[in-house]
Amino acid sequence: MEVNAVRDYAAAFPQPVHESIASHLLQHIKQRRRQEDLCFALWRPSSGTERLTCVIYNQVLPADGDRILAGNVNFNEQYFRRALTEALNQKAGLAVLHSHLGPGWQDLSPDDYASESSFGGRVLAATKHPLLGLTIGTDESWSGRLWLRDRRAFEPRWCSAIRTVGKRLQMSYHPELRPVPQSTERLTRTVGVWGRKGQADLARLHIAVVGLGSVGSIIAEELARLGIEKVTFIDFDLIEALNLDRVLNASAEIVGELKVDVAAAASRKHSNAAHPRVRTVDASVAEETGYSAVLNADVIFSCVDRHLPRRVLNHIAYAHCIPVIDGGILVRLRKQRLIGADWHVRTVAPDRRCLECVGAYDPSVVGMEQEGLLDDPSYLAQLDQDDVLLHHENVFPFSTSVAAFEILQLAALLLGPIHNLGDQNYHFVTGALDKEPDRGCDARCLFPPLIGTCDCNVRPVFTDIAAEKAREARVSVKKKASRV
Repeated sequence: MEVNAVRDYAAAFPQPVHESIASHLLQHIKQRRRQEDLCFALWRPSSGTERLTCVIYNQVLPADGDRILAGNVNFNEQYFRRALTEALNQKAGLAVLHSHLGPGWQDLSPDDYASESSFGGRVLAATKHPLLGLTIGTDESWSGRLWLRDRRAFEPRWCSAIRTVGKRLQMSYHPELRPVPQSTERLTRTVGVWGRKGQADLARLHIAVVGLGSVGSIIAEELARLGIEKVTFIDFDLIEALNLDRVLNASAEIVGELKVDVAAAASRKHSNAAHPRVRTVDASVAEETGYSAVLNADVIFSCVDRHLPRRVLNHIAYAHCIPVIDGGILVRLRKQRLIGADWHVRTVAPDRRCLECVGAYDPSVVGMEQEGLLDDPSYLAQLDQDDVLLHHENVFPFSTSVAAFEILQLAALLLGPIHNLGDQNYHFVTGALDKEPDRGCDARCLFPPLIGTCDCNVRPVFTDIAAEKAREARVSVKKKASRV
């Protein structure tokens, strides 16, 4: 991605990395000394279609003599060279981080501006990545900028938001690039619950909904009612007659329209945001178009009923440090009769248990989907008629319950007071709601080592056969209609 062509910039921390760096940078301030501090860190690019996010994945802390503490703080040449060598060895970008006295988003002092801009050229020439500058306030709010060449000088391009992702989600917003949304009378009762700051933090999130079927369409409506300013809807499917009993805002008149378009129209109509922005993506998240689009988001709702997209979203949660809130419904039948229905909701992110470890998808079924077996009638004919692979039965009440639980996971993640609600499981037959505590991933899980690898890792994008067949079916329908 051409950095200068990007519309938006952001930064992200896995929570353990944030905690380690914040502890170092704020150590003197917490001792009630008016002393700032600094360190270097390494970052990797996460490239969406509209946003470049710099994910800080490791710190390079100073050794004795590496910095000068005299109220303000400065570093010496040997420390800079050591950090730059680490960045070169790991093919990473270099970030310089320091603390400021005061809470909230921090601007640059003249000394900070001169210091950071003077190193922009050396860092870019050595690493091929621009220098990332980050400042932490006394309340652990981050501000950040990338130093880009403007003719002969280096100038800061400010990040619109910085997120810390793990057991909780912490957001810092640029006051002009992502201003506090205008308050509307329609949100009075909502603000009464979250408070003005809580509502502002929620409303400024960019949220992606992947899958706009029964659960996703309801979540889209809830986000509109909550006043979320910016949403992206990702799905390749059309509204069919068999969707009308479960997809919100679908009707017989719009059979044949894209699910994302139906959800977007309803979202714009029903939104309580002062300036709603809705983007639609006609693609699978397992395809490059859908994958790149979802990287623009701060939070992702997983509302898919297939194993392959869940596997891809699991990868994104760790490699790109974007929390994924996932919900799934399993209806069990025997001889065409209901014997059980269960739904599960959880949030996955760095420092949390992943979707594969909680059993949200089956890796063997992922392989079958990639090979197109689940779209092959001859293969499906061999399965037992009660096999779960053949059934996607659901009813609207089940979907509304899952959607509500997913939205509450979002509220807890960002606002607390309990941020990690664990894996919530509801059993329809018994009416029991139980919760499995988050005990982290299994020892041999492949996903925790992916944290912060971003674009440095091969993207798990494929030719999604289900999406391809859906598009082929559309073309066939259009050809028949034109003949008529």
